[in-house]
Amino acid sequence: MKRSFQLMLLLLAFTACKTSNQQTDFKTIAVTYPVTKKDTTVKDVYFGTTVADPYRWLENDTAADTKTWVKAENEVTQGYLSQIPFRTKIRKRLEELWNYDSYSAPSKEGAYTYFSKKAGLQNQSVLYRQKEGDKEAEVFLDPNTFSKTGTTSLAGLNFTKDGSLAAYQISEGGSDWHKMLVLNAVTKKQIGDTLQDVKFSSIAWKKNEGFYYSSYDKPKEGSQLAGKTDQHKLYFHTLGQPQSQDKLVFGGSTTPRRYIGAQVTENEKWLVIYAANSTYGGEIYVQDLTQTEAPIVPVVNNMNNQSGILTADDQYFYIQTDKDAPKSKIVVAPLAHPQPENWKPFIPEQSEVLSASTAGGNIFCSYLKDAITRVIQYDMQGRKVRDISLPGLGSAYGFSGKNSEKELYYSFTSYINPATIYKMDIASGKSDVYKKPGVKFVSDDYESSQVFYTSKDGTKIPMIITHKKGIKLDGTNPTLLYAYGGFSISITPYFSTSDIILLENGGIYAVANLRGGGEYGEAWHIAGTKTKKQNVFDDFIAAAKYLVDNKYTSREKLAIQGESNGGLLIGAVITQEPGICKVAFPFVGVMDMLRYHKFTAGAGWAYDYGTSEDSKEMFDYLKSYSPLHNFKEGTAYPATLVMTADHDDRVVPAHSFKFTATMQEKHKGDNPVLIRIETKAGHGSGRSTDQVIKAEADKWSFMFYNLQVTPK
Repeated sequence: MKRSFQLMLLLLAFTACKTSNQQTDFKTIAVTYPVTKKDTTVKDVYFGTTVADPYRWLENDTAADTKTWVKAENEVTQGYLSQIPFRTKIRKRLEELWNYDSYSAPSKEGAYTYFSKKAGLQNQSVLYRQKEGDKEAEVFLDPNTFSKTGTTSLAGLNFTKDGSLAAYQISEGGSDWHKMLVLNAVTKKQIGDTLQDVKFSSIAWKKNEGFYYSSYDKPKEGSQLAGKTDQHKLYFHTLGQPQSQDKLVFGGSTTPRRYIGAQVTENEKWLVIYAANSTYGGEIYVQDLTQTEAPIVPVVNNMNNQSGILTADDQYFYIQTDKDAPKSKIVVAPLAHPQPENWKPFIPEQSEVLSASTAGGNIFCSYLKDAITRVIQYDMQGRKVRDISLPGLGSAYGFSGKNSEKELYYSFTSYINPATIYKMDIASGKSDVYKKPGVKFVSDDYESSQVFYTSKDGTKIPMIITHKKGIKLDGTNPTLLYAYGGFSISITPYFSTSDIILLENGGIYAVANLRGGGEYGEAWHIAGTKTKKQNVFDDFIAAAKYLVDNKYTSREKLAIQGESNGGLLIGAVITQEPGICKVAFPFVGVMDMLRYHKFTAGAGWAYDYGTSEDSKEMFDYLKSYSPLHNFKEGTAYPATLVMTADHDDRVVPAHSFKFTATMQEKHKGDNPVLIRIETKAGHGSGRSTDQVIKAEADKWSFMFYNLQVTPK
């Protein structure tokens, strides 16, 4: 009798829990979109074709009517999200998950070891330092003190070789326009003036005299966010002198280039200048710093390939290049005659894509095998020392350091392994755990597997699928499919604290490695550019089809996400196949393919995209997939949440503004089309923890509600 009573109680408890998990009433939340004015007189003519642009007024981010529109759209979005019953619980759960200490790999500068630590829910990581033998580390820089809101971030830091001086960059509200400050690293006191309006810049010290940095002329007042930045300039700043007296070294009207960067070799003998007009391919120049007023000498004088100097000794420059090697190789170039005709083989091209670095008098070659990292150590004669033993299948980063170092630090991560820092003895190759994050996640409860599916033209595409062990493939699992597919960027396994929300609720996270990326070298990249861009969209559509056909999920339980170039991907896919999914997240996307090159440094993306001014063929092709130009009147599109930010001066928010206005106009049905516009934020980097948690909570709330899934 007692046992029967206990069983009855258990049955009642189970029924109650089941009812509780299904109690959300997924009613349609009514949405009334703001009235967005249309100017039907705004038109452009491309090769005899007239294209209307009625929402072009939204390109003016400083105009009062644009600000009014932004405010109205945000009110509608927040009004919708506030009615999702589990939104607050998701936000609180994310706060719990994020509340752990995380560290960066340390580096030695002078007498100190420096490392970053973010304690719990701090908005920004704090930079600490510690002398050998000291019991406690001291704060060196705390970006949390830069602003009251935590939205000003540390965007770069470089020390002199002796560690006595440091120059650092700060970004306010996520902007690519930075300020640069100089510290006496021993006393931590600021010295000299603050440099203003620095953009897309490295910091390269010339001994302790000063440093090289890059910037553009700031666009005129009123268009600083969207204004075109075309001629990069490399300057030398002498310590103690005002910025107005900084010497132009390269660039500007004399040698106009869209992107210019600089480094000084570790032996401090050579200035290396990189110059390019696109995101792929570039020139290399060197200057002998041991000679007064030495000429700037070209090493690579064309932009046909991607090359970079790893290090230099008394005989050679060591160069990684994809010239005649689409997956990259390493060559040596004599210092006196470093041009390509004098390059000598050093480490030949392999079947996998190479990314090389140096540390402790060794070269570490990181190769991608189907987007998974493997690392080989070589000596400076090009002889293989060993294969580095990694903790598993995933992504390893680091393997760099000074020539004098005996140890190096690297991090390892995967979709189910939080990023762990390892300390490696360079001589023996032995690695030990240095810092392990305290994130509350039991990796053993989850699994990642790689599959290869077939795209429209028969190409095999890799995809990694992550979920709880023992999950049932019955087509009911909430699933998020993510991809990028562009600019030769490789998407390798990484751990996301935010994704725990999906995984612990029985969801699936899938990442497809589309063409246009760099996972298989330059041929893979080229296969997703210009008039082959449709391959990227086809690869993604095939990934979604694979997940549905193999019962991981269904179209009613599928969400898709991409950011920047990936935002373009999502925009193109939902306009081509509106029924592909239930929920779409096009974040900070490039949506107007006819005008993208007219804003900020967008013209540099033409290597991947081409422009509407190149030819009639290129115009027709861009218009055929441009998300902004391919909405169809009266079509039911997925539930869509667009995200952008008011300080995004890389992919200007006008792309998302015009996309949203057009989609709200054309869309038919109950699925919401909303835009979330972050304030005091840019293209993604430097956001405060508070901003990230709120944005992620809104994303997951929107997704679960529209998939009709109640999270635990």
